[in-house]
Amino acid sequence: MSAPRLAGAHYPVAVVGGGQAGLSVSYCLRERGIEHVVVERNRVGHEWRERRWDSFCLVTPNWQCKLPGYPYQGDDPDGFMVRDEIIRYLEGYVAFFQPPLREGVAVTGLRRGAGGVFELSTGEGEFTADQVVVAAGPYHTPSVPRMAERLPAGIEQIHSSRYRNADQLPDGAVLVVGTGQSGCQIAEDLHLAGRQVHLAVGSAPRVARFYRGRDCVAWLDDMGYYGKSIDEFDDAGAVRMRVNHYVTGRDGGRDIDLRAFARDGMRLHGRLTGIGGTDGTRLEFADDLKVNLDRADAVAEGIKDSIDAHITARKIAAPDEPRYIPVWEPSEQAPALDLAAAGITSVVWSTGFTRDHRWVEIPAFDGRGYPMHWRGATSTPGLYFLGLPWQHSWGSGRFEAVGRDAEFLANHIDVSRRMADVCGTLTGAPSELASALPIG
Repeated sequence: MSAPRLAGAHYPVAVVGGGQAGLSVSYCLRERGIEHVVVERNRVGHEWRERRWDSFCLVTPNWQCKLPGYPYQGDDPDGFMVRDEIIRYLEGYVAFFQPPLREGVAVTGLRRGAGGVFELSTGEGEFTADQVVVAAGPYHTPSVPRMAERLPAGIEQIHSSRYRNADQLPDGAVLVVGTGQSGCQIAEDLHLAGRQVHLAVGSAPRVARFYRGRDCVAWLDDMGYYGKSIDEFDDAGAVRMRVNHYVTGRDGGRDIDLRAFARDGMRLHGRLTGIGGTDGTRLEFADDLKVNLDRADAVAEGIKDSIDAHITARKIAAPDEPRYIPVWEPSEQAPALDLAAAGITSVVWSTGFTRDHRWVEIPAFDGRGYPMHWRGATSTPGLYFLGLPWQHSWGSGRFEAVGRDAEFLANHIDVSRRMADVCGTLTGAPSELASALPIG
């Protein structure tokens, strides 16, 4: 299949981004017979191939990998794909339905022309489209706090997106900053490699891997948590900003228990609040380690409470299981740590990413730079977003539900196209089309 032409071309729909979101909506558009093009800055699977460490694996079980028309078909549905298997899954999806894909081409500008047609700039020239799906994901630019500039020049610093394995770091202790999923899993990876790890613990929650005979993800799926709409929350804006629970699928899946790491020699600290001293060798921490550990445990136990209630209400036969007992408690913590005294020679910043939609020259964002949308459809007729965390549900940014969101938008695009055939132009905000669209 020849690569689609871009320069000077016009398409009914342009999809920007060839990850799982862009590929999913491409499949759905093809099912509806809608001509389109998918433009990917790098290669399919780039984020997984280039921004994940060697031992990386999914934290959700393989049975949740269900891209449209291409559910997981391997022999380990309850296992967790490792990095290279995820890449092969995406590459297999491309081979399965052969989307109209251009790889290695960056879209550098998106604007709406005078006639309502979208104009897209690329390194290969400009092309136009009647409708556009921005499926470029939410994780664009690695975020590192400005305090990093104060560290001595001899300290090796990398963002979590560049971490691969313990051997790439110089000998000595390692400070990992941040306890979201990446920070906790990288800290574990270093710990298992025999490195002395110092971990600055934030406020991220945790969840048990298994409880009462099943993966907690399976229980939560049965309970409808992954399908619950963002519109059902009173604090939808805050929900969208929540950090995911930390857990791991490594070696068949297990809890990430920071207290157990500490018991076994990892050094835990509160949030990193500053880097002081005349030469930047003093690390300063908040006095919140105990609070952060207790809150993370409370979230995990609260999820178990919900599972217990679900089991009882539905009279499900499930084995009893004793509740978690903390295996370590922090003693009084020093508010500062000297880099040299601790032997720290490197820092891994697991501090997330920022969005970069500067290339989208359309007023579709709120004051925080977050796309304003309803289930991915914006108030600009014909402009959509896909693959955002909590776009519609908890599963939206994952293999589990991105396909449902893609199907919804494909239906929306189809209705808009049909209306344009009648009216001569794309019309109306999402709510005006809602009655014509399927709910699921």
